[in-house]
Amino acid sequence: MIESLALAALGGVLIGLLLTLFGGGGSVLATPWLLYVVGVSDTHAAIATSAAAVAVNAATGLAAQARAGRVKWPCASLFAVAGLAGSVLGARLAMQVDGDMLIRAFGGAMIAIALSMLVPRKSEGDPAVRLTAPMIWKLAPVGFVAGLAAGFFGIGGGFLIAPGLMAATGMTLANASASSLVSVALFGSATSTTYALHGQLLWPLFLALVAGGAVGTMLAMPILRRIERRVTWLRFGFATLVIAVGAYILLR
Repeated sequence: MIESLALAALGGVLIGLLLTLFGGGGSVLATPWLLYVVGVSDTHAAIATSAAAVAVNAATGLAAQARAGRVKWPCASLFAVAGLAGSVLGARLAMQVDGDMLIRAFGGAMIAIALSMLVPRKSEGDPAVRLTAPMIWKLAPVGFVAGLAAGFFGIGGGFLIAPGLMAATGMTLANASASSLVSVALFGSATSTTYALHGQLLWPLFLALVAGGAVGTMLAMPILRRIERRVTWLRFGFATLVIAVGAYILLR
């Protein structure tokens, strides 16, 4: 049990680090880590536990980003609320799917997520963007879809949220990455709560992931300031890793 907790904590460090650096994508490694490294045998329990931990880790990262003034709260809040219904629906749908089929679908989603991370993104945008009435009709549908994916696969959904925020509002990449953590935290909370009500959340592993995630977030903040010019290469390397893990899941 101690070994499992230590491995879960190590995974938390990695997830917290990546989640803070990239504002999304890092959380997709949480479920495979629990299944193939920690040794959790129940796919649904792994999804529930990883979703809960990702929610807390995202909240920790959000606090750090908020102190730095990068979060656009009105846009982020609307997006998150719109996606909340989607995340609950997605979790309920996933509970009806066989574990083997679900993890295979998860592997396919990992590859899709990684490919989306390879799409070039412009850092230019409006740093003073404000929520307007036309934006509401753009933000809400994208938020629902992101929430649905987050709930079904037990992931934060940040890979959809940051690009969605940029496309709908015109905010900068830095603001979008930071603001996406509002939705990641809310979606993960809704997904894990749905599973927890059915007794499928592994609390000791959850606490270990959270503890490791806090360390990962603290490590990420000074790194973030030093690697701003190398983020593209780091994103490419991370996306390649996610593709490899997704392919491994599908081949198994």
